[in-house]
Amino acid sequence: MGGDPRTDYLALVDALTEHDRRYYVDANPTISDVEYDGLHKQLAELEKKHPDWIVAWSPTQRAGHAPISEFPKVERLVAMLSLDNTYNETDLREFYDRVVKGLDGDEPCFSVEPKIDGFGIELTYKAGMLALGATRGDGRIGEDVTANVKMVKGVALKLREPVDIVVRGEIYMTKAEFTAVNAARAARGEELFKNPRNTAAGSIKQMDPREVKKRPMHTILYEVVDGERYASGHLASLELMRKLGLPVSSHNTKAQGWDALLACVHSWQDRRDELAYELDGLVIKVDDFAQRGSLGSTAKFPRWAIAYKFPARQVTTKLLEMEINVGRTGAVTPVAILEPVDVSGTTVSRASVHNWDQVARLGLGRGDRVLLEKAGEIIPQILGVTEKGPGPAFDPPTECPFCHHTLEREEGRVALLCPNRLGCPAQQLAAVEFFASRGQMNIDGLGEKVVAQLMDANLVKDVSDLFVLTTDQLLRLERFGKASAKNLVEAIAKAAKDATFARLLAALGIPNVGSVIARPLAEKYGTLSAMRAAVAAKDSAAFVAELCEIEGVGETIAVNIDKFLRDENAIVVLDKLAARGIDPAQPVTANTGGALAGKTFVVTGTLTKPRADVQKAIEAAGGKVAGSVSKKTTFLVAGEDTGKTKLDAAQKNGVRVIDEATLEKLLAGEEI
Repeated sequence: MGGDPRTDYLALVDALTEHDRRYYVDANPTISDVEYDGLHKQLAELEKKHPDWIVAWSPTQRAGHAPISEFPKVERLVAMLSLDNTYNETDLREFYDRVVKGLDGDEPCFSVEPKIDGFGIELTYKAGMLALGATRGDGRIGEDVTANVKMVKGVALKLREPVDIVVRGEIYMTKAEFTAVNAARAARGEELFKNPRNTAAGSIKQMDPREVKKRPMHTILYEVVDGERYASGHLASLELMRKLGLPVSSHNTKAQGWDALLACVHSWQDRRDELAYELDGLVIKVDDFAQRGSLGSTAKFPRWAIAYKFPARQVTTKLLEMEINVGRTGAVTPVAILEPVDVSGTTVSRASVHNWDQVARLGLGRGDRVLLEKAGEIIPQILGVTEKGPGPAFDPPTECPFCHHTLEREEGRVALLCPNRLGCPAQQLAAVEFFASRGQMNIDGLGEKVVAQLMDANLVKDVSDLFVLTTDQLLRLERFGKASAKNLVEAIAKAAKDATFARLLAALGIPNVGSVIARPLAEKYGTLSAMRAAVAAKDSAAFVAELCEIEGVGETIAVNIDKFLRDENAIVVLDKLAARGIDPAQPVTANTGGALAGKTFVVTGTLTKPRADVQKAIEAAGGKVAGSVSKKTTFLVAGEDTGKTKLDAAQKNGVRVIDEATLEKLLAGEEI
């Protein structure tokens, strides 16, 4: 590789983000859980060593990928976090030891629950009546599928008591019912479904609830949101759900201590196929809510729970070809094209091989019969060659297949790199798609297929060309009608109008410059034109030194920014953006010297205003808002129905508990 060693990190972020989208949004994953977890672990280790590298779109900063369907979006206050995974007893023991250490040596009681291979759902009840059914989505934002959820067996429309409660679980289809559905489809000459999970996921997202009703689906619930409001422990909260008339697994058990936990796990090894539905492992959770509060969560995983995955199932198939992919950062990666084979109910025809060193290590060649593992019951990876084919072996490419530029490889790094960043069509395709994505310029309707179509038609060569597209140009393309063409042009115009300098700067794809670093840069210079004027007025050394004075900007980031702004190809694109009026200003940030400057708040319970509005008011007054109570917390703002866990944490850490009225006095600058 050439350039900055952080290029591998960005390529890894991009790869994991794409895998998240394929799994959580499309229900069409392409790599295994084992493979994903390994990449995620590698990413987490890199970010631990280099925290200044972290970009806002890193999978470690979120719980998944944003939904893209036509259902209304639902924003939840308590995110549906993913669970960390383990595949062996050694890793499970490490989890156990971490929990015990986090509890100062106390051995907790664990709940052990079958992990249903289904589709995640959240149900909200108001006064005992079903008010909302929402998909998991990206963890924070899901989709409102209430009408469809009402068609699912086991989803109570009215509880036995008029309580307000939010619960989470899985929608699934039994193995027998799935077989019957496929038999009926075969009789009608229709394409067969691949597995119960994807069938359930696709069914619950049908636009017509009457179609959903035709599918035999069930639900099992496994979590009460803010469960500490109702019980002292998780299993007790599940018993409450059962009493309310909600479906809970009858196979949930508890285990105290390592020996009991291990024995419980062992007892499931030969029972996984006895249940009516597909299992892909066990979910192990600390039962006591107060202990959960002490352990806390990372940005993606709770520290008090883990998924123990069952051993993967394996098949062999023929390796037909090795496809070469080039990503936005220029990383050149091999993808194995396979003779289609069914693995655990999914037809697999592609598998990632990560990099060309792995191709050589496995000795892969055309026609080889390879051992394919669908680890974690989800996604495929090649483990090795079981029978050599006629060949030849796959050699690493020496030039980019898209722009024919000579590839580079940095000493000591694994990935090959196409250095033709702004001239390579494959990189430009990915760059334009990234530029338009949510969190960057947020251009609705400009996904991968549309971007490819625009570039194939030579309507877009770089990001600046998006802002001169017309409806007449779009109407000449396939799949564009008057409404869709008008919508896209309006979406681009809206993105230009709503953009800030920070979002534009992050969207340009400068190495190491994500949304977190872009903000202080944008606040320093105000506009892109002002930043370009600053670089033009100084030599590289002086400009890099100036950038390094900005909080969070180190020499590597500063050098990358300087290099980008002086690059001849980049200058052409930036000049075109300026000529087309794309030079948004950065809004002035709230006064951090306000009434709440230096104070940290945790907001919980039911308030008279939306919690998001309360948090914005605190931040506007210079305060900070945290998610959990710690020694650094100044005040716990407690509304009605505040959970016992946060109150106990406040008492333990000497944090003052205040109500909403007292917060209003603080916001007004009054002493309390």
